[in-house]
Amino acid sequence: MEPLKFAGQIRYWNPERSTGLAVVDVSAPVAEALGGLRQQRVHGTIGPGAFTSNVMPAGSGRLALSVSKAMMAAAGVGIGDKAEFTITRVGRD
Repeated sequence: MEPLKFAGQIRYWNPERSTGLAVVDVSAPVAEALGGLRQQRVHGTIGPGAFTSNVMPAGSGRLALSVSKAMMAAAGVGIGDKAEFTITRVGRD
């Protein structure tokens, strides 16, 4: 599988709280290429930093990528920032 690229704004999973899990919504074409709205492990990059994380259904027909504090620190980004992402499924072609 070729790496899939998308851009998105990092946000809190629960926007009413200013703390907790950080995510970025995966674009619809990338979500479809990954196999739809299901949880799975992915490798990727955010800016120059490599990571392994998870994508998961986020409601309202969206797929979200979990973005850890370490991922944000390695890429020099934070909550509210827009970033470029590249992801591939773990354990798949």
